[in-house]
Amino acid sequence: MSSRLDISFSRSAKVAGGVAVVLRFSDEGPTSAPEDLDPAGVIAKAAKTARFKGKKFGKLDLLAPEGSAVDRLLVIGLGAKGEFGQQDWVKAGGVVAAALGGAEKASVFLDVPDHETTAMNAADFALGMLLRAYRFDRYKTKKDDAEDNGNGGDKLAKITLVTASHSAAKKAFETTEAVAGGVILARDLVNEPANVLGPEEFAAKAEELEKLGVEIEILTEKDMRKLGMGALLGVAQGSVRPPRLVVMQWKGGKSKDKTYAFIGKGVVFDTGGISIKPAAGMEDMKGDMGGAAAVTGLIHTLAARKAKVNVVGVIGLVENMPDGNAQRPGDIVKSMSGQTIEVINTDAEGRLVLCDALWYTNERFKPAFMINLATLTGAIGVALGAHHAGLFSNDDTLAANLLISGINTGERLWRMPLGREYDKMIDSRFADMKNTGGSRQAGAITAAQFLKRFVGSTPWAHLDIASTAMGAPSDEINQSWGSGYGVRLLDELVRAYYEA
Repeated sequence: MSSRLDISFSRSAKVAGGVAVVLRFSDEGPTSAPEDLDPAGVIAKAAKTARFKGKKFGKLDLLAPEGSAVDRLLVIGLGAKGEFGQQDWVKAGGVVAAALGGAEKASVFLDVPDHETTAMNAADFALGMLLRAYRFDRYKTKKDDAEDNGNGGDKLAKITLVTASHSAAKKAFETTEAVAGGVILARDLVNEPANVLGPEEFAAKAEELEKLGVEIEILTEKDMRKLGMGALLGVAQGSVRPPRLVVMQWKGGKSKDKTYAFIGKGVVFDTGGISIKPAAGMEDMKGDMGGAAAVTGLIHTLAARKAKVNVVGVIGLVENMPDGNAQRPGDIVKSMSGQTIEVINTDAEGRLVLCDALWYTNERFKPAFMINLATLTGAIGVALGAHHAGLFSNDDTLAANLLISGINTGERLWRMPLGREYDKMIDSRFADMKNTGGSRQAGAITAAQFLKRFVGSTPWAHLDIASTAMGAPSDEINQSWGSGYGVRLLDELVRAYYEA
């Protein structure tokens, strides 16, 4: 994994220059640092003067006094001890990474008085640092220090995390580093411009996962035509760039173990087709493959941490363009399932890609569950904003596991309804169904109802991540336009409920 930070763990730090970071809960005594870093007790004096009491993620930034082994002293508040949870350690890592500025070297003292900093706390802190340090600036010929997080472009900042649990923390970090790698891969894919990342190029990126032991198959247009994927191919026919369907298999479990399936919408650019979108904001449609990016990042994470589970990731990769050969409103296409679809709106294309990918995955792999991710509807953003993704499911157990995983990672979900009343909205006079409900009402729900017709009795969940995968509000661990949403959520789901 490429990162701007070189993180190591140690029981003690032989500090010479750089920044020393200490942490403080708001309900403990005066703030202090090891004596060789603050021989004159400057931190305690400055904290009193500045009325710094350890408010959550507040900071006290000081020039080190004469005689100190470091150049700067940085104190980060953690708030009340009893209110500081697992995900707060991830956020604290992000806060520290941001506060380090131009430092090329830092020692972070994670052990707080009267509090046992566990190995997992330390590993989560390191995860937060890696995620906050991410920048997508490969196309900038001049890199600004402020935008670089102060690390001088590609120059690595050396970070030592000092804790009594350093050996166990180093082991735990192998897992969280794999998670960071998956999130960063997903972010990179979403942030890439569409002229660089077309269906073939995306497929080639996925193929690189073979280095981690993932089995990769890439289906071409000819392969999909033989399979009868008329819905997916209908979306792709307006583009000169050929579609691809990528199958990624991680076989970390036993051969007799169940397989779990993740399916991603990968529209590398969405003009809306003949039902063309407004020009304003259309540049954001390079991120309409956020679902496929999340699935690819998840497979990376599972393979990198050698997860003991059998998983398949399937991503449908197309470009939706208004060419003379593009499909028209009113066209009727035949899906791989044999069901026919009247295309009411060519901008409701993601569900056409997903329906064939879902059917293919279900028929071939007979998975224990299927979860699809898609930047599917603007309607979900109207309903939930950018702080929750929409969850639709035909299985209460799977839905509950997803909701809890969302809470535990901060990648939150909100369950939305399904029902026959909504299903009637996509019945068609001319085909088995139409691809939209034909009105502004219940747009995210009718999209989910459409997908439900292609999953049979298999436990299934649809995550509409249109407002969380791209352009979501910045926070302690993400300053990127492409957030990588879904990787941490689904890794937690697999680890907590389905991994051997």
